[in-house]
Amino acid sequence: MSICATVGRPIETSIDVCIHDGFVHFDKPSIDQGFLYYVLTDLEPRWSKRGQTGSQMNLNTGLIKATKVAVPRDSSEQSSIATALGDVDALLAAQDALIAKKRAIKQGAMQELLTGKRRLPGFSGEWEVRRLGSLGQSYGGLVGKTKNDFGQGDAQYVTFVNVMANIVVDVNAFDKVNISPGELQNRVLKNDLLFNGSSETPEEVAMCALVVDEVKNLYLNSFCFGFRLNDGAGIDSLFLTYYMRGQIGRDLIKSLAQGSTRYNLSKPAFLDGELILPSADEQVAIANVLSDMGAEIAALEAKRAKTAQLKQGMMQTLLTGRLRLV
Repeated sequence: MSICATVGRPIETSIDVCIHDGFVHFDKPSIDQGFLYYVLTDLEPRWSKRGQTGSQMNLNTGLIKATKVAVPRDSSEQSSIATALGDVDALLAAQDALIAKKRAIKQGAMQELLTGKRRLPGFSGEWEVRRLGSLGQSYGGLVGKTKNDFGQGDAQYVTFVNVMANIVVDVNAFDKVNISPGELQNRVLKNDLLFNGSSETPEEVAMCALVVDEVKNLYLNSFCFGFRLNDGAGIDSLFLTYYMRGQIGRDLIKSLAQGSTRYNLSKPAFLDGELILPSADEQVAIANVLSDMGAEIAALEAKRAKTAQLKQGMMQTLLTGRLRLV
């Protein structure tokens, strides 16, 4: 596809709107329907924002009627623009399908590798039952803080959302907190596992996130708790993170969580939980396989984000006449 500036200005035209039987109709037979679709897609966020009253979204037909859009005089150019944008949409759909496929493959691999149903080459032998309390120690998040302590200070803390959303905590998403000299608070260290202590559903209690970087003056939000592995426990921290986020870990937590409208997990109950674990070497091998799969998915997601940015840029230029298709 070639894009260049051409002689000639697009015409300015308004969009004719009529309402019939509760449906909004756009009456512009001279405009290519595919081109009109992308024009409306581009305009809809602005219409919605200006038509919003509180939490209520209203369709302001007067606003729509008053809107003027740039339209190429030649209908073939309209069609070409629609085709170009349609090609990018098709690429986005293909990327979405590939990402969904890779996620499903990873989920299946987690289910098999973390339960021993499938063994990696070179590994055999029985797995061992281990109690979480024998592997490490738990600690609580921040205590005694008020809202004035947050958003300032030299210290940082891991947010609830950071723990819930990530297998490895995002070091770029920490928030500031003020910690006074000599204040007794539990610090978060490298290789600590972080868990949320409660949720509205048992499936989302104790979602696990791993700290892989050494960060000075790092603490944990008060709604979560940390777990620090004992030296010589023979546990790979990344493997244990995948284990706790996998189906086998979710089933364990669901059996330990208590509640009706909101589910909670006590630290004693958590420490009494039993895991069936392979040798340390096999743990590392499994964690590496799952990590590689995660990195592949992250790369595909980044590529998809770039494609979405490309489409946005194309819409801003092609639908305004700033750049013209040849």
